[in-house]
Amino acid sequence: MPGNEIEIEAGGRMVRITNPDRVYFSARGETKLDLANYYISVGEGIVRALRERPCMLHRYPGGVDGEKIYQKRLPKGAPEWVETVEVRFPSGRTADELCVVELADVVWGVQMSTVEFHPWHSRRANTEHPDELRIDLDPGPGAGFADCKQVAVTVHEVLDELGAVGWPKTSGSKGVHVYVRIEPRFGFREVRRAALTFAREVERRLPALVTTKWWKEERGEGHVFLDYNQNARDRTIASAYSVRGKPWGPVSAPVTWDELPDVDMEDFTIATMPARFASLGDLHAGIDDAVWDIEPLLEWADRDERDHGLGDAPYPPNYPKQDGEPPRVQPSRMNKANWTDDGVRREHADEPSQPLD
Repeated sequence: MPGNEIEIEAGGRMVRITNPDRVYFSARGETKLDLANYYISVGEGIVRALRERPCMLHRYPGGVDGEKIYQKRLPKGAPEWVETVEVRFPSGRTADELCVVELADVVWGVQMSTVEFHPWHSRRANTEHPDELRIDLDPGPGAGFADCKQVAVTVHEVLDELGAVGWPKTSGSKGVHVYVRIEPRFGFREVRRAALTFAREVERRLPALVTTKWWKEERGEGHVFLDYNQNARDRTIASAYSVRGKPWGPVSAPVTWDELPDVDMEDFTIATMPARFASLGDLHAGIDDAVWDIEPLLEWADRDERDHGLGDAPYPPNYPKQDGEPPRVQPSRMNKANWTDDGVRREHADEPSQPLD
């Protein structure tokens, strides 16, 4: 074969890799081929994390020091065996996204210069009903990974009280993610409402450290933001075992609750994870057997609205205005005289569906 391409085996299928020697991670010099081999080494874990889910790709054609491409629609030139799933975006438009069903799909993604894999929290069989609740612990200014680990202790406590099993992982960037497998009974709006209610409960217990405020100007210093909006339609998070697009090749790594307090983000990289996986296997292997119903959280949401006046919170700016959503404008820029109580500009008061973005 030509010197600038090779074929490698991934789960019994041969996948072509062009420019295998191109350096993708400048800190240690790992190449495109090294990235493909990394994903093969954690194959069972990455496929479990992505299986049957619409998947957005973060592509770096020149390596992670270069341009980043956010790829939602399946790239052109896919082999006939690569599968897709149609999804509907908040705008109402649709697209066919990659749908991983085998390891070769992941390695083909690497061939297309994908470093990060960002799946939806619903699956192909029922894209409108998520089967995963995502708890995203994101440190703000003055806070860090250590604070996220502290908050995670309370997250674990609340999950235990609810009878839900949480599956923690490092984000590979700054924070911590916890996944809860749920019954796909509810739509994105209800799952997001459950996530917001959960976040508010954690904030209630750790008010000096946790915030659920969407607007950064309201969060203050030294707080961990629990990003409930990661449960909205078309919001994605780097999957378990996904490499992140940084020169040192960090990995979003599953961890146990017991080891989480002592881990560092630097412990998990493209260089170290293969040996960890070979030793421990997939720490999220039981996630599909621990399915929980979000009904208790929806009951908490009704309680909070009835007893404490806590309704909805703002959506991201590219979403159409939602019924019951508060004003989608920074508090410091809001002139009460120009807005109705439900967050619509007064010039559009007769058009309640008018988006504010």
